[in-house]
Amino acid sequence: MGSHCLQTLLIIILFGCIIPFSLAEIRESEIRSDSRPIILFDEFGFTQRGHLEIYVTEASYRLTVNKTINPVHMGFLATTRNAWLHVLQQLELGQIKCILDSNLVTVLFTFGEIQKNNNFNKTYSPLESNLYSLMFVNCIADLQVSMNVKTTMYNLEGDSDIKDYLSVGQTVLPKLYFGFFVIYATLAGVWVFVCVKNRASAHKIHILMGALVCLKALNLICEAEDKTFIKRTGTAHGWDVVFYIFNFFKGIMLFTLIVLIGTGWSFLRPYLQEKDKKVLMIVIPLQVVANIAAAMIGESGPYAKDWFEWKQLLFLIDIICCSAVLFPIVWSIKHLKEAALTDGKAAAVLRKLTLFRHYYIVVISYIYFTRVVVFALTTRTSFRYTWTSHLARECATLAFYVFTGYKFRPIMHNPYLVIEDEEEEAAAQALKLDEDDDFEL
Repeated sequence: MGSHCLQTLLIIILFGCIIPFSLAEIRESEIRSDSRPIILFDEFGFTQRGHLEIYVTEASYRLTVNKTINPVHMGFLATTRNAWLHVLQQLELGQIKCILDSNLVTVLFTFGEIQKNNNFNKTYSPLESNLYSLMFVNCIADLQVSMNVKTTMYNLEGDSDIKDYLSVGQTVLPKLYFGFFVIYATLAGVWVFVCVKNRASAHKIHILMGALVCLKALNLICEAEDKTFIKRTGTAHGWDVVFYIFNFFKGIMLFTLIVLIGTGWSFLRPYLQEKDKKVLMIVIPLQVVANIAAAMIGESGPYAKDWFEWKQLLFLIDIICCSAVLFPIVWSIKHLKEAALTDGKAAAVLRKLTLFRHYYIVVISYIYFTRVVVFALTTRTSFRYTWTSHLARECATLAFYVFTGYKFRPIMHNPYLVIEDEEEEAAAQALKLDEDDDFEL
């Protein structure tokens, strides 16, 4: 029983750390020969008019050793996060031997109730508005469980009987994503106008930047439709597939563009150096794997045996990609500093050097905010306001796109603009003072 409790405690800790979101839709899950002590199925924010419906069919279990068991020690329960932490204390103090024995959780039904026909269904209405988790608990060692589970969670809107299948903190997401789609569609139009107006100074990189904005807009409208259909029907009706397709191309394009802009490709030099190509050869395949992992995480849910492994893989790939894209920017900064010593155009080099240094800082800030700050918002914000973390991520992304587009936009250079000697001397002096400063990651 000791090792069984240890597994339970570890899963409790993981549950508190890595499940900061609500899955919130009609889900059908297949469990086959599973011996895990806890299987998390869903997490949902209920209002006072919320309902949870669960249907279990073809339920069976098999012992790997010969012993007598009581099937009431296997069953489904619903619990809040605060109650879950107190259940952990009860286990540590030895007050209970099985989570199903705790008076702090709501036991929906056990396998003792479904032995006759192997099927069972139940509707549960939470007593208070809160974030609830639905899970299956198996307190019997050396036992494997198989079953088909269909879960439906929803809230009734206002005083009506209209079902809302999105968690209470996510019900505004369709409008939020549609609003950002309008913004990006407008930005795409502005970008096309700027590129056409300054077509003489437009480069291939500017076409790719415009393509990224269009992909982002398409990605947002697909996500808005995805959430809208889930909100009204509980299923995405194929919009999730379209979303993953555009998200796949958008993710690859974003990291590729950060690398290309960092190298100065197209507007500083027409070719990529060998080390720049190696970075792209690392980032692009990793982004392919990352998008596959994101799709697996989104479609399977935490009940899947390999769900946590996909989560770890996505986290690891994200760290590698975010680190890799910084190297070309640093190499460009060093290249510009070396060029200042040979071509004598101190003022022009200083402007480019300042631009790349600002870009380096902005890329780091964007990565930190969307990975760390947004995660903190997700885990710390009340379940009623989980939409704020999505808003923060989209605002940060929009700010990053606008900054990058503005700073690297095509501009017609004025041939009559003459750099004064004083400005050239000041720039040369600034670069000289900067020689002792090694810019590193």
